[in-house]
Amino acid sequence: MNVLPLLLLVAGSATVAGLARRTPVPAPLLLVAAGLAVSYLPGVPGYTLDPEVVLPLVLPPLLYTAATDSSYLDLRAQMRPVALLSVGYVLFATLAVGWAVYLIVPGMPLTAALVLGAVIAPPDAVAATAVARRVGLPSRITTILQGESLVNDATAITAYKVALAAAVGEGATWADGTREFLVAAFGGVAVGLLLMMPIHWLRTHLKEALLQNTLSLLIPFVAYGAAEWVHASGVLAVVVVALYLGYHNWQVDFATRLQEEAVWKMVAFVLESAVFALIGLQLPVVLRGLGAYEGLRAAWYALAVFLVVVLSRFVWVYPVTHVPRALFRRIREREEGQTWKGSFVIGWAGMRGVVSLAIAFSIPRTMHDGSAFPFRNLILFLTFTTVIGTLVAQGLSLPPLIRLLRLPGRDAQAETLAEANAQAQASRAAETHLEALLDDERNALPPPLADRLRMVLERRRNAVWERLGSVNPVTGETHDDTYRRLSRQMIGAEREVFVRLRNHRYIDDEMLRTLLRRLDLEEAAAYRETT
Repeated sequence: MNVLPLLLLVAGSATVAGLARRTPVPAPLLLVAAGLAVSYLPGVPGYTLDPEVVLPLVLPPLLYTAATDSSYLDLRAQMRPVALLSVGYVLFATLAVGWAVYLIVPGMPLTAALVLGAVIAPPDAVAATAVARRVGLPSRITTILQGESLVNDATAITAYKVALAAAVGEGATWADGTREFLVAAFGGVAVGLLLMMPIHWLRTHLKEALLQNTLSLLIPFVAYGAAEWVHASGVLAVVVVALYLGYHNWQVDFATRLQEEAVWKMVAFVLESAVFALIGLQLPVVLRGLGAYEGLRAAWYALAVFLVVVLSRFVWVYPVTHVPRALFRRIREREEGQTWKGSFVIGWAGMRGVVSLAIAFSIPRTMHDGSAFPFRNLILFLTFTTVIGTLVAQGLSLPPLIRLLRLPGRDAQAETLAEANAQAQASRAAETHLEALLDDERNALPPPLADRLRMVLERRRNAVWERLGSVNPVTGETHDDTYRRLSRQMIGAEREVFVRLRNHRYIDDEMLRTLLRRLDLEEAAAYRETT
């Protein structure tokens, strides 16, 4: 097995993604552009997107990280719009795109057109959340887009299987399709519900952070594989398990949380970078064998499908969002703040991604009777152009569109005030508990150490309030920012001394690692990430 192409893909995509952080352009767009640019360079290995790798090995961890970072309570509060987009819109887009392609492309069977519709129906989870985080969308819109992207892949894959069965001659009926969809949906949720509590119990009872994080890396693959083994939706199983574990993550010890956050950030960064680079690298593969559909006719088909995909989302979003709100008072009260501007952003934020391409590449080359699958190469081409078109056109225009519409972003002042109030309540409870503990003779401490514990609580409580107060006129820092900066500089000075002592052989490397880890934990406690 030649691992050089894989190493080149990971190293190259990670480099481009790192450079993207220094530009105003979202990383997915630069990665796709880089993939397109290098796809025809001499000496570049041929990268074929293998659905047997992407769907079971890449999709589960990406869904897992997105779901654990999501808010179960926020998703539950937005259940109606999330369900209407992740299920209703995907099925609507499958039918709308399929029917339009059937009318546009001469000779294409309706079943093959519906296969294409199912393939390009689901917006991409990674693209939606990446752009939403970058442009600072209001929290409600971000929750809806994240919730949609977590579930819509399951709907699309099931719709694809039904359409494909009809296309290849298996004689699938609407009743068969409905039954398969219900089995996949309820089966996936059931598998997730069965797995989530035993997995959480195991996580909380393993005593080694290393073992707990090893288990964490296996969870999405176990959930996905178990569901697929019983012919249910692996996507839904992963999402259910991840939402439960994320909601109960506070019950895991701090060492596991620290390691797990770092590990999954790295995994998500590598996978996200690689999949978007892979999209661009598929250009030679897609164009190969396009045959009679090259040139202006192929360009017309690509433009027509792109327009149908974009317009069909608006056709779905506006009625299902605003008609029920106009008819039912309870919906209006539960979904306050939903305006035509927010609906427009949700309608425009429909970027497609790697899942669509992976599904397209899984289309068999032959039918049950041995004949070639009709229009397979054209379906691949139209999937590719739709993915590229939505990523570029919608991804690039979304930030200026949000600025033009003047959507209110997250209220940093209100969030800081809520954080300060929460910290104050927690600190008061901790002080009461501390005094009760110190009254017990088994917990006797010298007064300086007891006062130090009280000072830690007081500084933690005051730190958040200080961010709402005055700033240093010279540096522009709050008192809390200055404290953290000075604390890190003091720790840095200690670290240099430890390294110098190791270099002069006063301490060995094992002791150095112990001392550095202690400083690292103190620095982590003093450092508040602002991005």
